[in-house]
Amino acid sequence: MYAALWRVLPGPWWVRLLIVLVAVAAIIAALVFWVFPWVQTFVAPQDVTVRTSH
Repeated sequence: MYAALWRVLPGPWWVRLLIVLVAVAAIIAALVFWVFPWVQTFVAPQDVTVRTSH
């Protein structure tokens, strides 16, 4: 799959690498700013108390 994607991208290897890096950065940004906050509304936070023994 990755080899097929690499062959489809235009340009020399460094242009392909730049395209892949920009795409990965865009995917990570979309996850951080939109997907993870949306999923967090469905996941109930747990009330965890950490005790230290003295």
